[in-house]
Order: sequence, then structure tokens, then C-alpha cells
Amino acid sequence: MAHKDHSIAVVAFFLLLIVLSGCVHRPYVTAPYPRWGNEIAIEQSGEEPLILRTLPPQSAQASACVLLVHGMNEHIGRYGEVARYFSQRYFVAGFDHYAHGLSNPVLRRADKALAEGVGRADVSDAYLAQSALYDLEPLRQTLDRVLKAFMAQCDAQTHPQRPVFIVAHSLGGLVIASYLLKQRNEFELLKRIRGVVFLAPAFAVSEPPGWRGWLANPLIKLSFHAETHFLHPEHEPLPLLLFNQLLSLVTVPVLDGLFEVFSWPGLRNFATPTSPAWVTDYLTDSEEQKAQLRADGWIVRRSLLRYVKGIEAEVVDFRRHMADFSIPYYLIYSEMDPITPAWGDEDFARVTLQHDPANEVLKLPGLPYHQHVFLQEPIRTGLLQKIEHWMDHRLRAVQ
Repeated sequence: MAHKDHSIAVVAFFLLLIVLSGCVHRPYVTAPYPRWGNEIAIEQSGEEPLILRTLPPQSAQASACVLLVHGMNEHIGRYGEVARYFSQRYFVAGFDHYAHGLSNPVLRRADKALAEGVGRADVSDAYLAQSALYDLEPLRQTLDRVLKAFMAQCDAQTHPQRPVFIVAHSLGGLVIASYLLKQRNEFELLKRIRGVVFLAPAFAVSEPPGWRGWLANPLIKLSFHAETHFLHPEHEPLPLLLFNQLLSLVTVPVLDGLFEVFSWPGLRNFATPTSPAWVTDYLTDSEEQKAQLRADGWIVRRSLLRYVKGIEAEVVDFRRHMADFSIPYYLIYSEMDPITPAWGDEDFARVTLQHDPANEVLKLPGLPYHQHVFLQEPIRTGLLQKIEHWMDHRLRAVQ
């Protein structure tokens, strides 16, 4: 009977993957990576250099420096227009996360092949660069190297020790927030960063909408609940504490094991989900942007399950310590966003908003969209202006 139940669970899991995944296909790139700005190589021992993209200010002198940080499976090349907007007054830079964009070896080779005259390049194996990602530590290490190089470039812009701001989207927001929490004793670094703009940060796990949600959300919530309580009592009454600990001690190792096994060579070829079509519909309200997203071969379309499970664990760990986040921030999120639901942002604001009078929250009521700087006009420019005004207020406050 136990063997039968186990078999049913495994079959149900695979059916869930099939339902929630998009169709497996072989994506190609036919156009060069969308570069913007100047490229500065950051050397890494034994690895290809990291690329820091920089845009000098269009005005005579930049009052601050702005680092753009992209989200999961996308790339900084998408942010050219955003970079040009902020470069009207600031020195702007951006980079590709570990295993993303030109930091991904498959995509880097594809870009080189296109430059050498190849008509198209197969990038279907780009997701395999995620095989080393059991957590976000490689992304934080990349960020650390980039941040140091960025500040050096910022200081080279006429006046040293210029104020620094970070504008981070989605998973990039979680990477930035968790990185800064780990740097709590680096007073010079924290003093230099005058503020962080969080755009729909990944402070919660996704909640697929519609019929997919009916199937997936119970499993997602079970996994998140078990991970939250795994070896960490939450001050609940003793009977509930015992139940939660027993549930988590059974659930977490089983799910970790399944996600790890399904990330192995061979199995991952059919167990790794592709991005469902519904995701694009919730990224932006702009049909032009949706068409560009669907055609963008530089976006990684698949995610290794161990990487997905590692992100969940990172969200749980961050939430345990997020009350200690002390950098001034401007938090922007959509009320109905299913990709990074609002409850994560609201929990974060509840325990941190009082830390600094500069902290500000902008909830976009009724909106389900995840990528705010890619919305239709005039909302898009209006949000960029609000970010700019918040940074200006921070600059005037510290003068």
C-alpha cells in the first residue's frame, strides 16, 4: 500500500510539472545581444570576465551613481531605455547575474557565434548553467565583485565618494537585500549606499493564477510552510509546534531530494519546466513589450528544479532576518502580482518601514503586473520619475 501511495505521488508530481510547464522547444537567437553603454571587463580567476555596462551622465556632472539589477532568467540588456532615462542625470551601470545573459557560457558562445557570421545559435541548454545554483550565493559573489568595480567607476567620475543607489527588480531585489544583510558590519559600504529601490522584490513565493493555481498552489504553500518551520519554531502553541516540526521534517527532505534528483543529467531533460505562457501576460500590460519578451532568445526559458527550490529556501531565510534590514528603501509593488505576491512586500514593510524616515512604499492598487519599468506609458515614465524624485530627496537630505 505504501509503495502504491509513493507511486501515485510521483505520478502526480510529474503531471503537475507537465501541466505547469510550457512546451519544450529548442530556442535560438538570431540577433546580437542587446548591448547598451560602455563595456568594462571585471577579471575573474579561471573564468570569463564579468561585463559591467556603464553610461556616463548626459549632464556635465552626475549627482549620484545608479546600479541596475535585473530579475530571474532575464538579462540587463533589456534595461537599455531605463539606463538612458537615469543617465540624464546620473552615472548608470548594470550587469548580468551569474548564469544569466553574457554571464551564461551558452549565451556568451551564442553571441560570439553571431558576431562571427552565424545566422542563428541554439541556446536551449542555457539553463544548464544553473546546475551550480543550490542557493543565491554565486549571484551574491558576482554582485560583490560588480559592486566594487561599479563604485570604482563611480569614483572616477570627477568626484570620489559619490552617493550610490541600487534599483533592483524581482529576484535581483532578493539578491541585493540578502547581500546587504550579510554586509551589516561593512559600515563604509553601507554608508556609501544611500538607498535601494525595490521593484516587485522576490520576498514571497509565486502563486500561479487560474486553474494552474488550483493545482500548483497547494503544493507550493505546503513546501513553503514546511521550509519556514523546518528546525525553526515560530512561537506557536506546543501542539501546533510539534505538528509543524513533524510535517517539515518529513516534507522538506523529501521535496529537496525529489528536486535534486530531477535536476540530474538525463532526468532534467524532461523534468525541468519551461516558463509557462501565462507569465508573460503578468509581466506587463504593453503588447509591444509582450511581443519583445516572446521573441527575446537571451531570456533563459527553463529553470532547474534545484535552483527553484534553492530560491524558496533563500526567501524563507531572508524573511527570518528581514527585520534587520536598515538601508533606506523605496518599495514598489503591484497589489495583484502573482509572480511575487504582495504579502511578501507587506510583511517586509511591516517590520522595516519604521527604521528610517526615508523609507517609502508605493502599492499599485488593482494591478497584476510584475515588471513596472516595462509598463505602458504614461505609467512607466511616471514611475521612473517617482524613483528619481525619491533619490533626489535622499540626496538633499544628506547634503
